[in-house]
Amino acid sequence: MNAIEIRNLSKRFGDKRAVRGLNLTVPQGAIYGFIGENGSGKSTTEKMICGLIHENSGSIRLFGRDHTDPDVRARVGVLIESPGCFPNLSVWNNMMIQATNLGVKNPEKEIARVLKTVRMEGAASNKFRNCSLGMKQRIGIAFALLGNPALLILDEPINGLDADGMRIMREVLTDITQNDGCTVLISSHILGELEKIATHYGFIRKGQMIREMTAQELEKSCRTYIALKTGDMARTERLLSRRFTRVEADEGGSLRVYDLVPPQEIVRFLYENGILTRDLRSAKIGLEEYYIDLMREKEDR
Repeated sequence: MNAIEIRNLSKRFGDKRAVRGLNLTVPQGAIYGFIGENGSGKSTTEKMICGLIHENSGSIRLFGRDHTDPDVRARVGVLIESPGCFPNLSVWNNMMIQATNLGVKNPEKEIARVLKTVRMEGAASNKFRNCSLGMKQRIGIAFALLGNPALLILDEPINGLDADGMRIMREVLTDITQNDGCTVLISSHILGELEKIATHYGFIRKGQMIREMTAQELEKSCRTYIALKTGDMARTERLLSRRFTRVEADEGGSLRVYDLVPPQEIVRFLYENGILTRDLRSAKIGLEEYYIDLMREKEDR
């Protein structure tokens, strides 16, 4: 059974079509990276899944049941944008209010559990307003985890975090999926971080799903290339472009050859033309470059 199944979902705001016939499938236990540019329909879709706004057409099923079913809604934890907390109250008191609102049994034990899960047990007495951005994001996830939900919906939870905050967030999300059996749908523009934890991906553009794939499928689809530098990059690019199918300059000042050829063939070719290779390495494009290529491909059609 899948945690989320969306079929032909559409949403309009006046004359604007925010979501257009969207299909999306999230297997149970997955960390699903929901990827798209600003205005692509990610947040709108997440809000429809959570019942914060209503779809115009299509269906949303959670664990095999309609998403409006009260029993299934109780199994969903949500953090969209930022946690709604009282700034002058302590983290503990804010969480106690939320636990009471949710009717959580044994709230003291449950609050202690989720604070430990997000590595915030030492900050329970801190006023919320005095917490750093990273701490506030983890508090938001702790809110969403109250009651041990089976599905967690997170909208941009790692934006604005420093390197240590991102590391902790990765650990938290990996822990709750592997140890608690939770499923996570997460949107983020920080694709390098998302690539480290996601098991599945969905790429959305202009309200439509462009492609869904597993992390293993992404790995197979990411092109390998040979990056190199020489003393005369302009002449090197002209020579390589005449010999190989695809040669591109990257932001690091290297030239990339995407043809499947041995590195020594490139070095020999350049040497025969009077150019010595100073730096040479084989690599593979990551999630961010794959996404950019995918969006460029769709624009060209």
